Amino acid sequence: MSDSITRPEHISEAEWALRIKLAHCYHLVDYFGWTETIFNHISARLMDEEGSYLVNPFGLNYTEITPANLIKVDVNGNKLDDSPYDGNPAGFALHGAIHQAREDVHCVIHTHTNAVSAIASKQRGFTHNDFYGAQLFGRVGYHAFEGITLFQEEKGRMLESLGTKHVLVLRNHGIAVGEMDIERAFFLLWTVQRAAEIQVASGALGGEDVILDTAISQKCADLTQMLIKESGFAVKFFDAMVRKMEADRGPSW
Repeated sequence: MSDSITRPEHISEAEWALRIKLAHCYHLVDYFGWTETIFNHISARLMDEEGSYLVNPFGLNYTEITPANLIKVDVNGNKLDDSPYDGNPAGFALHGAIHQAREDVHCVIHTHTNAVSAIASKQRGFTHNDFYGAQLFGRVGYHAFEGITLFQEEKGRMLESLGTKHVLVLRNHGIAVGEMDIERAFFLLWTVQRAAEIQVASGALGGEDVILDTAISQKCADLTQMLIKESGFAVKFFDAMVRKMEADRGPSW
């Protein structure tokens, strides 16, 4: 099993377990074809070290990320442990801001796939008229494009755009999703990606959409959140995808 790698003595068991899970998440995003070469980021908060989180070393492909080479940074992107790698400054403003402000969000995933970026470039954003889009009803915030997210002064505006929601559409750019753990964040990302793909495909067909009543969309969103919160649904999904990936590709590291 790929999880049987040796834990360095200076890393706690809890942190090592989180590192394994986060590295798997990076590999899954690559497996599903959602990467942007060496760019974009997935971060996970360290629960026993306030103000710190794990993120990818800048310059590595997602398939090259291992539990050991993930870097630990504070909310301003400063490295907290010895590593030959640095992070990507473009990720710190977004991830640091969310981890600092949202106690309920422990994992943040940022992508800009073709389908997601297409939706982010449309004025109406996500619709909620299909099975996956309905699950996002009331959960999506929108942030106006300000260029590459490098600057501290944008943090407050991004947080205001996100509010208490779990999906942030970065207009003309991509998305960030955040949830209480890695498994739930990955499942939410999958849902957002499917919603984007279906909306793009539906739009390409032409013709009028079948519009769902907002009460139905709200019911779908509420039921999905209840299912994810109160069961092991997201964990089962995540673990099954890791098994499928490793059956196809072999051990992750």
